[in-house]
Amino acid sequence: MAPHRSHTMGRFLQVASVVLAAVTLGAQAGTVVDPAVLDACPGYTASNVKSSGGTLTASLKLAGKACNVFGNDIPSLNLQVVYETADRIHVKFTDASAARYEVPESVLPRPSSAHPVSPQSAAIKFEYKTSPFSFSIVRSATSEVLFSTASHPIIFEPQYLRVKTVLPADANIYGLGEHTNSFRLDPNNSTLTLWSRDAYGVPNGTNLYSNHPIYFEQRTTGTHGVMLLSSNGMDIKLTPEALEYNVIGGVLDFYFLAGSQTDPTQVAKQYAEIVGTPAEVPYWSFGLHQCRFGYQNYIDVANVITNYSAAGIPLETMWTDIDYMDRRRIFTVDPQYFPLPRMQEIVAYLHAHNQQYILMTDPAVGYLPGQGYGPFDRGEEAGIWLKNQNGSDHLGLVWPGVTVWPDWFNNDTQAYWSNEYAMFFSADTGIDIDGSWNDMVEPSSFCNLPCDDPFEQAVEQDLPPARTSAPPSPSQPIFDESAVSRRNKRDNLLTPPYWINNAAPGGNLSSKTAYTDTVHANGLYEYDTHNLYGTMMSIATRQAMLARRPGNRTLIITRSTFAGAGAHVGKWLGDNFSDWPHYRNSISGVLGMATIYQIPMVGADICGYADDTTETLCARWAMLGAFYPFMRNASAHNADTSISQEFYRWPLTTEAAKNALDMRYRLLDYIYTAFHQANTDGTPVVSPMWFKYPKDKTTYPIDLQWFYGDSILVSPVTEENSTSVSIYLPKDIFYDFETFTPVQGKGEYVQLDDVSFTQIPVHIKGGAVLPLRNQSQMTTAELRKTDFELVVAPGTDGSASGTLYVDDGIHIDQPAQTLVSMTFRHGTLSVSGSFDFATGVNVAGVKVLGSTRAPRGVLLNGKPVPQSHVQYNATTKVASVTVGLPFTHGFTLTVL
Repeated sequence: MAPHRSHTMGRFLQVASVVLAAVTLGAQAGTVVDPAVLDACPGYTASNVKSSGGTLTASLKLAGKACNVFGNDIPSLNLQVVYETADRIHVKFTDASAARYEVPESVLPRPSSAHPVSPQSAAIKFEYKTSPFSFSIVRSATSEVLFSTASHPIIFEPQYLRVKTVLPADANIYGLGEHTNSFRLDPNNSTLTLWSRDAYGVPNGTNLYSNHPIYFEQRTTGTHGVMLLSSNGMDIKLTPEALEYNVIGGVLDFYFLAGSQTDPTQVAKQYAEIVGTPAEVPYWSFGLHQCRFGYQNYIDVANVITNYSAAGIPLETMWTDIDYMDRRRIFTVDPQYFPLPRMQEIVAYLHAHNQQYILMTDPAVGYLPGQGYGPFDRGEEAGIWLKNQNGSDHLGLVWPGVTVWPDWFNNDTQAYWSNEYAMFFSADTGIDIDGSWNDMVEPSSFCNLPCDDPFEQAVEQDLPPARTSAPPSPSQPIFDESAVSRRNKRDNLLTPPYWINNAAPGGNLSSKTAYTDTVHANGLYEYDTHNLYGTMMSIATRQAMLARRPGNRTLIITRSTFAGAGAHVGKWLGDNFSDWPHYRNSISGVLGMATIYQIPMVGADICGYADDTTETLCARWAMLGAFYPFMRNASAHNADTSISQEFYRWPLTTEAAKNALDMRYRLLDYIYTAFHQANTDGTPVVSPMWFKYPKDKTTYPIDLQWFYGDSILVSPVTEENSTSVSIYLPKDIFYDFETFTPVQGKGEYVQLDDVSFTQIPVHIKGGAVLPLRNQSQMTTAELRKTDFELVVAPGTDGSASGTLYVDDGIHIDQPAQTLVSMTFRHGTLSVSGSFDFATGVNVAGVKVLGSTRAPRGVLLNGKPVPQSHVQYNATTKVASVTVGLPFTHGFTLTVL
């Protein structure tokens, strides 16, 4: 091992003293500077202002003596303003004398700015003053200022950029994640730090795994958005009536989104035009997923599969964590505990039962030269590892011990990654997975600073850990059916002059991750690109999976995301705890990803990752989790020292899971349709209440209720041991999802009592037509064979509408699609559209809610329906009609 240690010893020793010095300075809490000092900086003066059509350019010069607060102020800047669309203005500040890092187009392609629009036709306008220079973004229709740097000079230094805007009093700001703050950020005292880290326990008030420098601001006068396109580390501070960016590199690259004065959905759509709409995922991915960190062997995995079946809980996809690996090395199986033939047997069993299988893959590859480890040898030969500045491999410490990491900027890395996937996950000779799970993608490292000898630390940390249990007997049956250019040398890549509020141990940017002075194949440094690592791995993994099954959609779930990740992958919210605060926090986490960041395939570890859950918490969480877009059972990524917590472990959780999945599966095509719409135009799949009621100020801070799809209001019980919950119902008509009984909202909170641990309050917003599956089944493949029931929930004006999208649920390019529009007016339901995809099922019946009397008669396509096919419940005010029409064409149904 000694030669291996010397491979990087010199490099680590060179930085160790620097790192230790920085930590000694006590910079862990981030840099704190008196705002008055920053506001006293000279700013810039604009000259040579030129305007042509929808494009404005200007030169900016320092307006006085440089303040040099965190380095020398850049004396000259270039400004470019482009009205890219009627709803989007692109404002960019760059160094006039030198190229600086910008987010590469290869990671996030930019929308076209080749055909700018006239400022006179734009919904927002760029206004400015030349001396001292400041700018504002103003809504054209009302002259309302949405963003303004007045009184706050722009600071532009090598490793510090500052922009500060004024805000209204008590502003409603959402986004700037990932974090566990409330969905509506505290406008008076919030610091949002963007720097990816392995955030075990998902602690409050710290930087977490992902980075999305976008915020939406909601006012009674409208909704707008602001994106700072930067992957550099930053602190974004909210103080009374101000929002301030503090960025440690790159350029200032803003996109301002007009949003809408009446419809918050528009700002989400406009953001999707920048970062891309979410990828469509396979139909099966909306089923129930199950995993645990700590399944000891293949028998454990098989028993979980059969136990779910025996309990009558529909399990769609089984997952396995790093437990299956040989000494926790990726692209291997443990020959004793998870031998390949047995793993193949598990996959074959699942596929035969219309179920799926997903395995964990980490980016860290064991550093094992000369030991016959193919994934390392092939990567080393291709030269695709992340490098130190002297050209040697950069080493870290992860699950398999000392590791290297793929450099996703290297032109050969994709071919390497796709090849490893093709070999190890071969349908013929490997493990034929259906989706992929990316973990440790920040990238995460266990090496403590100063990491001068990762080999010694590997020994100290017992990595990889030895197995302690005995392997199963080889004869034991598996299934028991009974049960940019290089950086200027003056920049300090390891210890920048401004320290962001990084919560990693010691606060150093390189703490528990790859060193920020490591260099990529294209000359970019990790200092600038760190926040892109997880998303780049996600893109590479998706390409590898698509190559395995050309033309098929796939499911990739990851932990670290950047703007645009949703166009490729989904996300889980990380390593939470089995407690009520994390139960509650998960709702705002889902809202952030699905509503703001365009990553709708999102969910939290149900029942929690770490510590022991309880039967009642797990029951409540099963109900809550059914209304996450991505539903993975609590044992998913559960710490291997915690108790088992699959849904079948307790009677209460079994019943809760069945009830929750019954609701979820009945709604599956409704949510699948919402995902298709999201893929089409970026309409959020999950949204806060204020998206539907933007003039109702009471809704602005609510983040324990939300809309699942366009019309399902979810209001879970959120307090331990409680069987009651106070929910807010705006002035509108709602219908109880279980009984269909109408409930008139009065813009007040309503107390719901006697909510058992196997129930969750769910309401249909008036004005919807819902396409529900007639019954839930054991797998989504079986579910697709069941008939539809259309539920009409009229709004206060008596009308309702909805859509239904159906395809084969498998392919990216669909040869045949069914897209149906459903409208209800004046007592008549009209169903029309294209019916090119053969669903093979019927419309079994129609329910019209809120009926004040029994129908005098019902006409189907103008012909009377037999009275025996019509029922009326005077208590719930529901009129039910048996239809039984093949779902191959449209029809009309009139209730007289």
